[in-house]
Amino acid sequence: MATRGLTRRSFLGAAGIGTLALTAACTGFATTGSGGMLFLSTQFRPADEADRFRNLLGKTAPGVSYVTIEESPFASQVRSQLEAGSTQVGLLGGLHGDIAPLADGYLEDLTGLLADLGNRGWPAAYLQLARAGTDRTWYIPWATASYVLAAHADALQHLPSGVDATALTYEQFLDWAIAARRANGNRPMLGLPAGPKGLLHRFTQGYLLPSFTGGQITTFRSAEAVTAWQYFRELWANCAQSSTNFDFMQEPLASGEVRMAWDHVVRLVHAPEHDPQDWRMLPAPRGKHGLGYMAVVAGLAIPKGSTDAELAQRTISALTKPETQIELLRSNGFFPSVDTAIPDDLPPAVRLEADAVDRQQQAQGAILSLPPVGLGQREGEVSKVFKDSFRSIVLDRADIRATLDQQARVLQGILDDLKVPCWAPDPVADICGVG
Repeated sequence: MATRGLTRRSFLGAAGIGTLALTAACTGFATTGSGGMLFLSTQFRPADEADRFRNLLGKTAPGVSYVTIEESPFASQVRSQLEAGSTQVGLLGGLHGDIAPLADGYLEDLTGLLADLGNRGWPAAYLQLARAGTDRTWYIPWATASYVLAAHADALQHLPSGVDATALTYEQFLDWAIAARRANGNRPMLGLPAGPKGLLHRFTQGYLLPSFTGGQITTFRSAEAVTAWQYFRELWANCAQSSTNFDFMQEPLASGEVRMAWDHVVRLVHAPEHDPQDWRMLPAPRGKHGLGYMAVVAGLAIPKGSTDAELAQRTISALTKPETQIELLRSNGFFPSVDTAIPDDLPPAVRLEADAVDRQQQAQGAILSLPPVGLGQREGEVSKVFKDSFRSIVLDRADIRATLDQQARVLQGILDDLKVPCWAPDPVADICGVG
């Protein structure tokens, strides 16, 4: 993940189906049809990604059938099977936000398995996430992805004197964007993924607000949040205005339409293919509260009543070995969750991204942020709050304070309905509240 790709297929299952073939027919599972223990996952849903992962799984964990499902029905399907007393699944895979909500009685405690696996070098922050606010481990970190900056030599030459590109502040990032625009005949060189399918809302959620305010939800309408959005207006004034059409930044970067950009690692990886020596991948800037960054953390969990708990544990062990993690990086672009060296024979862009991701994670004052957790089908409504805030404040130049107050009411209404705890970087609370 964080330096990888994500997507999925559909699964609208019902409990109590006796065979894999019938399960696939009746539930919409995307599966191999090869039989064996079902491994249900929200990851690698596109056909090519699923096929590559099944090939890897066949070599490392024979007897396991990989089935994909969209995020929204994932938790409800697992719950419905367990509550009906007819679990059809042996192993679960998904992002932290997919799995953590199931820790309330639907997952096996993997604290012992984690100890048996030994010190594979998982980051302490990932292991804390895997405990889902308890003293037990509910999933084993599997893989990770993130978002970084990409810059071509054409833009790097305009980096202000004395500024370290690997340790930017947000003010230095803005100065760089201004300098690059001016040197380019007043044509911006910076682009952001603000298109219909772009991930710009993750920039606000995981990078800008945590860096400026220290939080995401509990600081949503704070005075520091107003400052963050004022900054965003200035940054946007130095962005290519065609950014509102950009979904994947690798395309305008590769064409030369822009020469520097922020995006998910998977959506940047093809930009440096033809001239990798002219590219750098950089960690995100830092603000007053630190370097906010969003980690897309995937984990492996075992449902209560697993059809084959022993095979599930062996599969987790196999998939978290360093060599298998590197193979996943090669095949599907998801970075290792364990401590292992990145080989020199990987594609140049992947090596560049690996360094940037590592710098983000290891940065002094790094602030780990997560995509929303426990929202199920309403996650899109929360994302819309951030998208609408951007549209009103940055594109339409609406009053910042009034916009944040209005959107805070929308956000609080969703959270009041769901009664879910906050997610990183906001402090743990039984019910998350907008501040």
